Amino acid sequence: MNSFDLTGKTALVTGAARGLGQGIATALAAAGADVVAVSYSSSEETLQIVRSHGRQGDDIIVDLSDHSKLQETFDQALKLTGHIDILVNNAGIIRRTPAKDHSAQDWFDVIDLNLNSVFLLSQIVGNHMIARGSGKIINICSMLSYQGGINVPGYTASKHGVAGLTKAFANEWAASGVQVNGIAPGYIETENTAPIRQDPERTQSITDRIPAGRWGTPKDIGGPAVFLASSASDYINGHVLCVDGGWMAR
Repeated sequence: MNSFDLTGKTALVTGAARGLGQGIATALAAAGADVVAVSYSSSEETLQIVRSHGRQGDDIIVDLSDHSKLQETFDQALKLTGHIDILVNNAGIIRRTPAKDHSAQDWFDVIDLNLNSVFLLSQIVGNHMIARGSGKIINICSMLSYQGGINVPGYTASKHGVAGLTKAFANEWAASGVQVNGIAPGYIETENTAPIRQDPERTQSITDRIPAGRWGTPKDIGGPAVFLASSASDYINGHVLCVDGGWMAR
């Protein structure tokens, strides 16, 4: 099982304050990685769990949709840790409005954080990894990387784009020892899905379609993230792993 051991590795996880990001960051720490948690708000709760595993945990509070801050964020992380071995692009927002009413501002806000920041931060961290000859980038995609969804045109477009970027970067960087892959979570119990879960009828209809018979939790994403961050996945490039309880198989 040594191939899953992340001891000596440092992970930069965006959107790590709660939800999927917290589940991923704490799983990486449990596998041995130190963690730099990057979020719009404090990630102290996440870092307490990271430190409980005996790992170093650092917090950077920044609005990643302000692209002028991305290089500074990376430089700060590098100063704290000395190297970044794993990048998890998890930070994202969703705006739920019918397509005919979806405002330009909602569209730009979602694309700027969910897609543009992923491209730019991956480029910054990726150059560091290429120079070192190794690295793992994990992009958090979605079922809406494959489907159209309802009332979320900006989010759907952004997640289709993230899946495409995953493949594009992988094609260019695999030979340099940098693996770029994605995880497409299914329906997970997080703040983003709270509006859906407030509708009992829709929640039940979704649950009925999931072969596993339940919604996922952030913990369900942790194991796949450890796998893609570890040497166990060294020959996996440009793959988007669906972690969805079987949703896409239906």
